[in-house]
Amino acid sequence: MSSSNTPGPLSAGLLEAVPDMMDVVDGSDGRARCWWGNGDADYERYHDTEWGFPQGDDNRLFEKICLEGFQSGLSWLTILRKRENFRAAFDGFDFAAVAKYGEKDVERLLGDAGIVRHRGKIEATISNAGCALEMVNEYGSLAHYFWSYEQPRGEAPTDISASTDASVSLSKDLKKRGWRFVGPTTAYAFMQAMGLVNDHLERCFVRAEVENARLSFRLF
Repeated sequence: MSSSNTPGPLSAGLLEAVPDMMDVVDGSDGRARCWWGNGDADYERYHDTEWGFPQGDDNRLFEKICLEGFQSGLSWLTILRKRENFRAAFDGFDFAAVAKYGEKDVERLLGDAGIVRHRGKIEATISNAGCALEMVNEYGSLAHYFWSYEQPRGEAPTDISASTDASVSLSKDLKKRGWRFVGPTTAYAFMQAMGLVNDHLERCFVRAEVENARLSFRLF
């Protein structure tokens, strides 16, 4: 899929507009970054220290896939800047706690101006927490489930698609298990961010760091 037609890692929306030619950009510190990670301080920090680095903590994995769902229709920057509010509102995305939420919690969350107040997405997060518990019972952890979709290491991308065959498969399986707001684009954005694939561009200084982190990453 052409980069000019995708919302990018980008998949679910790190950008509002993707340039026709994806490339790295030299930042004010002299380091070359993927174009989307340059300029805005919040994006730059997220790009340099989080995006693509392998994550094996179940609560962080649950958090990310839920936030990607909340992001749908919005910019990722909006969600990133509200992330701490989301964490406070959803018990740090401890899905064992979130799965116990009831209607009073839904109303509490709908009244929280610090998050995205969308009933469907809030209720989906609570429902997804129950699905996450079932998957832990089956796989031992969310990490073991999600990392079964890890993509082989290869050359740096020159064109980032909104979804891939792997993200389509992940999305279908999650939906079969009852998850909501987990379409292929959301699934791929999750995979990119959590290190299941390294989509940093060739000359981006973070690409090698992510590759090294993926090589040494182990689930226990």
